Amino acid sequence: MFKFNVEEELCCKIEGTGKFIAKKGTMVAYKGNFKFDKMLLGPDNGGGVMGSLLGLAKRTLTGENIELMTVEGSGIIYLAKNAYHVSVFELEPGDCLSVESENLLAFPTDLKYDVRLIGSGVLSQKGLASTVLTNISNQLQQVAVMTDGNPLMLEAPCVVDPDAVVAWTSSSNGGGDPSVSMNNFSWKTAIGQTSGESYQFQFNQTGQMVLVQPSERLSGLKISVD
Repeated sequence: MFKFNVEEELCCKIEGTGKFIAKKGTMVAYKGNFKFDKMLLGPDNGGGVMGSLLGLAKRTLTGENIELMTVEGSGIIYLAKNAYHVSVFELEPGDCLSVESENLLAFPTDLKYDVRLIGSGVLSQKGLASTVLTNISNQLQQVAVMTDGNPLMLEAPCVVDPDAVVAWTSSSNGGGDPSVSMNNFSWKTAIGQTSGESYQFQFNQTGQMVLVQPSERLSGLKISVD
């Protein structure tokens, strides 16, 4: 089993023996013996080749597909990408983590890797779907996530910009997914003359954690009148 820790804010130090999954090309150094293999289809989640194919199709259709690799061996390995800051979530059995696929760094093979529609992201670059990692094991599991800049870790209830949210904890049935707040919506929104804060994601599940980065993704539709 591997232990994930943040090293110098910008690296994930992973120590132990076994096998885990990481974003392709993120290894920067290691001590010990490791083997790296690109995943052509992605995790099968117990469904074999057919499960892998269905998962790949779902991720491709929703824009949540990323290139992954398996890392197998023993020792200490360091993962990083573009000097992004690293955060580590701990998931109890049955817990879920919804995360932007581009921000996912590494996770154990014991987690179920899937996509869930949240149905509210059309308002931003966030998209209609989110990558979801579910702890289907009987022990604590960890997930490493990257952010563009030093992040904020907020406890719900809270309201965040959908272009800045990176990840949030939730339950396996979708409880904890955000609702959309449009308190600042007006006629100006339609012509692009707003403060840029017309829509927000509202998280209301007590105790859930929400990770926000200090760098916003570019919003999708831009219409303005000068």
